[in-house]
Amino acid sequence: MDSQKMSYNAGAAKGQTQEKMSNMMDKASNAAQSTKDSIQEAGQQAQAKAQGAADAVKDALNK
Repeated sequence: MDSQKMSYNAGAAKGQTQEKMSNMMDKASNAAQSTKDSIQEAGQQAQAKAQGAADAVKDALNK
């Protein structure tokens, strides 16, 4: 009886640990995705600014 209970408790603890790890991995994945989105957005803004600067130079040279 005691060995069955110990085995059950060990299994339950293992399940809880796996669930906690899964939650941590999900949070890490979400954080990584958020960072990736932020970097992409920053890159797009920089690209737009660079395009604006290039257009300004073209305009200045054409005048």
